[in-house]
Amino acid sequence: MAKAFFRLQKFLRRTQFLLFFLTAAYLMAGSLLLLQRTRLVIQQGSRGTPANQALPVPDEMTRVGIIEPRTLQSPRPSPRLLAGMDALQEPALDQRHSPHWLVSRNSELRQLRRRWFQRFTSDQEPLQTAGLKAMKHTTEHKGTYMGCFTHDSRERTLKGAVFYDLRKMTVAHCQEACAERAYSYAGLAYGAECYCGNTLPAAASKPEECNSECKGEKGSVCGGVNRLSVYRVEELRAGARRWKNVIYRGCFRAPENLTDTFPASLIQPNLTVEMCSEFCSKKEFPLAVIRGQECYCGYPTGRFPLRDGADGLRCSGTRNASSAAEGKYCLVYQTPVQDTRCTDRKFLSTKSKVFVALSSFPGAGNTWARHLIEHATGYYTGSYYFDGALYNKGFKGEKDHWRSRRTICVKTHESGKTEIEMFDSAILLIRNPYKSLMAEFNRKYAGHLGYATDRNWKSKEWPDFVNSYASWWASHVLEWLKYGKRLLIVHYEDLKQSLIPKLKEMVEFLNVTVTEDRLLCVENNRDGNFKRSGAKQKDFEPFTQEMKDLINRYILTVDEALRGRNFSGLPREYVPR
Repeated sequence: MAKAFFRLQKFLRRTQFLLFFLTAAYLMAGSLLLLQRTRLVIQQGSRGTPANQALPVPDEMTRVGIIEPRTLQSPRPSPRLLAGMDALQEPALDQRHSPHWLVSRNSELRQLRRRWFQRFTSDQEPLQTAGLKAMKHTTEHKGTYMGCFTHDSRERTLKGAVFYDLRKMTVAHCQEACAERAYSYAGLAYGAECYCGNTLPAAASKPEECNSECKGEKGSVCGGVNRLSVYRVEELRAGARRWKNVIYRGCFRAPENLTDTFPASLIQPNLTVEMCSEFCSKKEFPLAVIRGQECYCGYPTGRFPLRDGADGLRCSGTRNASSAAEGKYCLVYQTPVQDTRCTDRKFLSTKSKVFVALSSFPGAGNTWARHLIEHATGYYTGSYYFDGALYNKGFKGEKDHWRSRRTICVKTHESGKTEIEMFDSAILLIRNPYKSLMAEFNRKYAGHLGYATDRNWKSKEWPDFVNSYASWWASHVLEWLKYGKRLLIVHYEDLKQSLIPKLKEMVEFLNVTVTEDRLLCVENNRDGNFKRSGAKQKDFEPFTQEMKDLINRYILTVDEALRGRNFSGLPREYVPR
């Protein structure tokens, strides 16, 4: 009997262990399945809108202007309601915008806007890569390979122009860019950086140390870590093609001592613009100055700032003439060479104690302002978002976390109380809403450098866009005026017209000291890489009278609010069209 009882007890113990094991296995399997499903849902939700597809405007937004991410009103709220700050939090009366709907509206709008700001970072990338693969076999390296050389980012051996393309850099692309700017050598480093110059680096390295694959061309080498793959650039086009990049800057009064002002000079009988420009380009100077048979090369400086041009009649002959009246005036040309005195940039060595925002409505010139600030201060700017197109072109602060405090300021288009109060101070950039709306519409449908098609402008998308974004333009300024702790108001039009004085204000606000020559270098490189070419005139007026009435009310509201805070009002050209 005892033996049978012992056997039963042993069996029950085994069964208990087996049941425990099966239960644990069941729970683990269920947990894994749940995690897998959750991950699938997150992946599907994070894909967003394809970059090569226009993002449709939600039905709610076509009926409601975005006054503030948490509060919505009808498409045409009274300007007086907008002028009163408390009115920004008036609840919507329409049943569609009940409290239950408004609870989730803030997060929906934030995600929606972020997707609009990231349209080049996801689905477009595989298409670009596929295109590069197809081009690989047809691309030829037109230059002569000179070898692998040492590269010091602090003391560059190729001191000319610098280009970045962290997704599409190829050997041919770098060679062509340097050749068109009249440089003799093109060097590639880190698989994505292109450097130009007219002097071959002195320190050679082992060939195997140049081992970084080009980002845009598999199988090709683009330098390495602190190493340059250097090519001698051959003529890519007919000789005359290069000089199309020479830009006439104007007629200016010559400084008293040209030899002291300009570091290089040439005296040549029958001097022409092409001869002088070629000479200065080989010397790696951005300015070619002609007075009679004398050619001088240099930079804009405090002694020769290129601000006050003289009447063109004072310079005798045409723009291609090689003589100037009585030697008191000179002709100035911009060579293809880049002014590199202000191109060096880096992250802050220590975390910034003051957290500064560079805030603007989309399409108000934020990217251009970042270009100016980075080149003036020498420090990268950050971003609340991530835009792959900007990062690939050298805005390295795009990938840095926006709260790292390693950047001089942080780009943002947010306008909620919480988002504003996170910053200690802000540069608030304001642009004419008519121009801002058109610029953002172009960016939304054609990228940073393209233009929306006539079909886009004449579709229902354009009036829907205006109804949604016009009120956001107003609420963005009003919210920053209400919740911003310390503000510097900068009007895009003033910055464009008086670059140096306004840029000085911005740099001083950021508590950075810069030299006059560096600011002049910024002015010489003022456009950057994200300026749309030309104005692309449309043969129709995109704004209807109804749109103008709506926008003009917002303009008057913002103007009144700025003056109420003792800021200067909006520029005259804003009001009303």
